[in-house]
Amino acid sequence: MTFRTRFAPSPTGPLHLGHAYSALLAYDSAQTAGGEFLLRIEDIDQSRARPEWEAQIYDDLGWLGVVWETPVMRQSDRMAAYDTALDTLWNRGLLYPCHCSRADIAAAASAPQEGAPLLGPDGIIYPGTCRPNQPCTGPRPRDIPLRLDMARACVDLDWPLHFVEEGNGTDEIIAFSAKDMIETVGDIVLARRDMGTSYHLSVVIDDAAQGISHVVRGLDLIGATPIHIMLQELLDLPHPTYHHHRLIRDDTGKRLAKRDDARAIKLFRDEGASPSDILAMAKP
Repeated sequence: MTFRTRFAPSPTGPLHLGHAYSALLAYDSAQTAGGEFLLRIEDIDQSRARPEWEAQIYDDLGWLGVVWETPVMRQSDRMAAYDTALDTLWNRGLLYPCHCSRADIAAAASAPQEGAPLLGPDGIIYPGTCRPNQPCTGPRPRDIPLRLDMARACVDLDWPLHFVEEGNGTDEIIAFSAKDMIETVGDIVLARRDMGTSYHLSVVIDDAAQGISHVVRGLDLIGATPIHIMLQELLDLPHPTYHHHRLIRDDTGKRLAKRDDARAIKLFRDEGASPSDILAMAKP
């Protein structure tokens, strides 16, 4: 099997040192394995994506010495594939429309009889306000959030599920149960009103379409990996091997985010830094 990995940034702000570390780690892994490194632009959030940020991604990565396969996949061109997957899950009775706002969810989840809201990979675990007693039928609704009925989706899968977490020379099998998914993840959103899809759905569809064998990404996403494994099972997609790397943090210990312009690669470049300087800062 060909070793194939990817770097999948969102064009919603400048790349920072954390992005540089992730991209370089994935690129170096592909080079060492004699494999392929792909770039994917995750621009499903069209309200925040900007052409200038996408152009800056290409410029920064090229300056760092990263070379990628072409053409570059852009998620905004992939809505038909996401629609097909949503239709599959809807026709199996695994999705339902949700009319709750974030405020509604927070209020319901923190009701006195429920205690403090439980947090999952997507924030507050959905309390099930809109979950129907019977599977939804008829045409799949558009322009409304759709949630995965987690308990119903768990019924036909062969538990426990697991994924392979690649370490430094050793691999770890991380298993999880249906109970874990129901109690600690809950009914996640797979189609958002303003996107028509979601990160969780699009990433598994696109990893399969690109033949990704190894996913290299930050440790902050390890909690989402059981969701991705479950969706791969439901949609009959292959399971990549995963490597969740350490996060680059600022001087206070907080992980870097797009809003941390002070750590932007472009700013360091403008101040005269070289690619080797960025490597030294990103890969201590």
